[in-house]
Amino acid sequence: MTVIVRDFRPQDAEAVTRVRRACMPFEVTTPASLLFGVETANRAKKYRLLVAEKDGELIGTAHAGIAYDSSEPGQSFVTPHVHPDHRGHGAGGLLLRVAEEHLAAEGATNVYAWVLEGPENLAFAQKRGYRPTRPAHFQRLDLANGPLPELPALPAGVELRTAADFEADPRPMFEADAEATSDEPGDISIDFDDYEDWITHTWNDPLLDRQLSTVVVIDGKVAAYTAALTDGATRYLTGMTGTMRAHRGKGLAKLAKTDSLHRARAAGFTDAFTNNDADNGPMLAINRWFGYQICATEVRHVRTLD
Repeated sequence: MTVIVRDFRPQDAEAVTRVRRACMPFEVTTPASLLFGVETANRAKKYRLLVAEKDGELIGTAHAGIAYDSSEPGQSFVTPHVHPDHRGHGAGGLLLRVAEEHLAAEGATNVYAWVLEGPENLAFAQKRGYRPTRPAHFQRLDLANGPLPELPALPAGVELRTAADFEADPRPMFEADAEATSDEPGDISIDFDDYEDWITHTWNDPLLDRQLSTVVVIDGKVAAYTAALTDGATRYLTGMTGTMRAHRGKGLAKLAKTDSLHRARAAGFTDAFTNNDADNGPMLAINRWFGYQICATEVRHVRTLD
């Protein structure tokens, strides 16, 4: 049995999607989103999507790149995935080694990787010099059968819109996303100031469903929002939920998510997923209130490259 690692080709999109779904069933991945990520990657990202083949069959994948939007130079990322039926043949280690060599050549000094909890996964990371930094929780909500809270009456001056209402001018959504994202806990600091890059990679992301992404507007300005990512079939993922600093503590995140989840159920989506840093207590509490249950935990790891 021979395992090789090579760069992604467009005709690999279906096979890579199958591997990603088998490894991370609580994420949303489609062939179109994979192709979009490769074709539109910022040049400064030095992005590579790698695949592993065993005797001609695609069994693993890894995405790697430079955190070009970080205020601290030398930060990078990689996460390998190997199909559960094909582990133990060295594909994960080979994917990681090729990715690290690429990142080192591009000037990376620190490599961050997400590792699913489990003795084998954590041992794999530790053996290769990675140390844990912070956990995050994937959560699932049964949209088909579980109850949803009723949408409350809107206070005076509060409107519910969707991201589609901002298609003529998305800048207010960019400004809201920048403020909310900058306050999220994380290992890599981000300079969220490139509007054109945001348009390309966030606003135009094929997974983003603007009709299901609810925006709370107060006095004509964005006060809170939730971004919905979907596979266009049954799976709905909360990409980000944020409230502007001046409006926190008013229940607006709950309001946005309630509206979006009702829209998603009406559109036929059956499984809702979200992912929160373990230190993000407010969002974890909101998701418990909705009935989300933790279905998996992953741990961020980092390795310093020689």
